[in-house]
Amino acid sequence: MILNPTDRVYLQPDCFVERPHDLDGRVARVGQSMLWFTAWRVIWRGAAGGKRTGEALVPVEAIDSWLASQSDPVREHSARQIANVSAPRTPLTLGERTIRLDEPRVIGILNFTPDSFSDGGRFNNDAQAAAEAGFEMAQAGAAIVDIGGESTRPGAKLVWEGDEIGRVVPVIEKLARGGTAVSIDTRKAGVMEAALAAGATLVNDISALLYDDRALEVVTKADCPVVLMHAPSQSSDPHADAIYDDVLLDVFDWLDARIEAVVAAGVNRSRIIVDPGIGFGKSVQQNLALTNGLALLHALGCPILYGASRKRMIGAIDNEAPADARLGGSIALHLTAVQAGVQLIRAHDVGETVQALKTWRALRDAALVG
Repeated sequence: MILNPTDRVYLQPDCFVERPHDLDGRVARVGQSMLWFTAWRVIWRGAAGGKRTGEALVPVEAIDSWLASQSDPVREHSARQIANVSAPRTPLTLGERTIRLDEPRVIGILNFTPDSFSDGGRFNNDAQAAAEAGFEMAQAGAAIVDIGGESTRPGAKLVWEGDEIGRVVPVIEKLARGGTAVSIDTRKAGVMEAALAAGATLVNDISALLYDDRALEVVTKADCPVVLMHAPSQSSDPHADAIYDDVLLDVFDWLDARIEAVVAAGVNRSRIIVDPGIGFGKSVQQNLALTNGLALLHALGCPILYGASRKRMIGAIDNEAPADARLGGSIALHLTAVQAGVQLIRAHDVGETVQALKTWRALRDAALVG
C-alpha cells in the first residue's frame, strides 16, 4: 500500500517470537530487550487526526522495500520510528545506583496520603512506618520506590504544596539514607525541589511538567530522569476533558509532541520515560486498547512505564472487586505489558509482581536456550 504523503503513520512491533534462532533477517529486536518480532503493524490516518484510515502487517524482511515505495515524508517519519524501536534504552542513573533496562523492573508505590484510592491513610502520618514499608519494597525487589503525598484519584482534593512537602520529605530522607532509589510522584515544582534535595533522584509527574510553570525548569536544572505521563487535562483535575478519536494514536501523538517540547527546553532525551496514563481520563475499553497497543510506544524511543496496579478497570472487569482484591488483575495486566516490552512496572504488590516477572524471565531464558 502506498500512503498519502500527508498521512500520519505509526509503526508498531507485532508478531513477537520467543527466540530469534534461525530467523536472521526476518526478526527485529526491541532495544536491548529479550523481545524479537517478525512484523511491523503499519497504521495510518489523516493529517488532521481522527479515526485510523487503515492498517497492514509488513514483514520485517520487507520493511525496507515498503519504505522505498513511500513518499519522502512517510519514509522519513517511518524510519525515525523504526530507529527508535531498535535503539538501546539508556540505563537510569539514580544517585549512586544504575538501573539497567534490558529487562523489566518494578517501581514500588508508596502513598503517604490520607485519601489515595487503594492505601490512603495506611501509615497514619507516621513517616517511620512509611519508610519501613519502602525498605520492605526494596528488599522484595523494587528497583525504585515512588513516594507521593497527594492523591490524584477522581474527585481527590488538591493538597497545599507545603503539606505535600511535609508528608514526603521525611520519608524520602530516611529511604535515601538507607540506600533506596526514590522517585517523587508530584506535579508541583516546589515539591520536586524539596524531594530532590532530600534524596529523590527521579521525578514522576502525571502532568508531564505542564501543571506547574516552573516544573520543567526544576527538572532541567536537576538533570534527573523524569516520567512524562499522558492525562487528558493538566488542570487540578487530570481526568477532565477526555475526548479521543483513537485513544492509542492520540496518546502516542501527545507524548511524541511533549517529548520534543521537553527536549527542546533542555532535558536530555535519554532522561525521559513515558507513561500512557492508564486510568487517567480513560474508559475501561480505552485502557484495554492502550494496554493491547503498548508496543507502539516503543516508536517514541524512550523507556515505558506502565501502571495499572489495583486500578478501577480491574474492578469494572471483575464484579466491582474492591481495590485490595485486585492482585490477580494487576498481575495479568503487568505481564501483558512486559510481553509488549515495557521496561518499568509501577505496582503496590511488589513481592508478588517481582515473582511474576522472575517467572516470565525464566520462561524467556528457557525459550532462548531450548
